[in-house]
Amino acid sequence: MRTVRILEEASQEAIEAAAWYEYEQPGLGAEFFAKVDAAIDIIEENFIPLSPMPEEAGDTGVKRLVLDRFPYDIIAIELPEEAIVIAVAHHSRKPGYWRERSKP
Repeated sequence: MRTVRILEEASQEAIEAAAWYEYEQPGLGAEFFAKVDAAIDIIEENFIPLSPMPEEAGDTGVKRLVLDRFPYDIIAIELPEEAIVIAVAHHSRKPGYWRERSKP
């Protein structure tokens, strides 16, 4: 198992997305949060390798885990002892906005 650290900005993105889903359909926000939690567990357990980002993300070294059912990626930097979640990013909104967060 490895440590997973979640940046405050990424946490806020998940909260805002869950609130939006909950507003659109009661119960959907909780389901979104459950998918995010499951993704964090997968990253923590290093159960499956994270996918490289598409080329348009540039050579940032970040990787992603695509959420089931929701158009979101959990974007993380993998280090030897920990993974840092830098964004919970919608697939089609503001592509690459999180790039600055990937700088050490």
